[in-house]
Amino acid sequence: MKKLSHLAILLFSFLSPWVLSAAQADNDSEPLPIFDAHIHYSDDAWEAFSPDDAIRRLREAGVKRAMVSSSSDEGTQRLYQADPFFVVPSLRPYRKRGELQTWMHDESVIPYLKERLQKYRYAAIGELHVDGEEANTAVMREVVQLAKQHGLMMHVHSDAQAIKFIFEQDPQARILWAHAGFEFAETVRELLLLHDNLWADLSFRYDIFPNGTIMPEWQQVLLDHADRFLLGIDTYTPQRWLQVNEVMQWQRQLLAALPSGVARKIAYQNGERITRPFDGK
Repeated sequence: MKKLSHLAILLFSFLSPWVLSAAQADNDSEPLPIFDAHIHYSDDAWEAFSPDDAIRRLREAGVKRAMVSSSSDEGTQRLYQADPFFVVPSLRPYRKRGELQTWMHDESVIPYLKERLQKYRYAAIGELHVDGEEANTAVMREVVQLAKQHGLMMHVHSDAQAIKFIFEQDPQARILWAHAGFEFAETVRELLLLHDNLWADLSFRYDIFPNGTIMPEWQQVLLDHADRFLLGIDTYTPQRWLQVNEVMQWQRQLLAALPSGVARKIAYQNGERITRPFDGK
């Protein structure tokens, strides 16, 4: 089936039920702690939000820990220095804004990544953007090998084809699939069944839970693979930092629509589990 378009995703976002009753927010009396797998603190947000302010906003929304990557990596390091327990750092290949579509053809990316990996601690490489055959470029192949060499997860924003290519290069790769690829439920299910080391974040997937109801095909995937999904706010622009509470409200409504055991896994336990290699370093 054809991949769901980004336009369709955005249309779903406008229909999302931000104003549903707060009484629906949690299955339990106390809000679940949240591991956020998709936070950025890029240079265009630094002036508006200090590191302390950014972390405060996330903590007040109920985030207990967050995987952070930024353009440039300096943003991630600023947050990590402000609260090293809260931040799980991930290394993006982008040294500045505007490299999303070109980085995989830029050989200078590899020395940059190697230099950062020698200097700082990371749990992952990414979030990186790559689709289809772009996953087979020489630069991307070296990134896959760097992740393998350093025992790092890869946070990959891609279509399903790119995920398949990465696993062909390294069958033991550990991949966090950003936005579940913006793919349909059956495509996500297929890849989860094929690869035990594939997880997916649900950031921006308003189409999964429109108007307070989980789509049936997604309900079954979330139940069957409850240990493979994580949440994410995705603060990809400064404006997104102002929407943290709204996004969290939608996420909590999604959790409330799931069995409590499934909700706990997606809310925090899966994030806690996949970051154990980083914590054990």
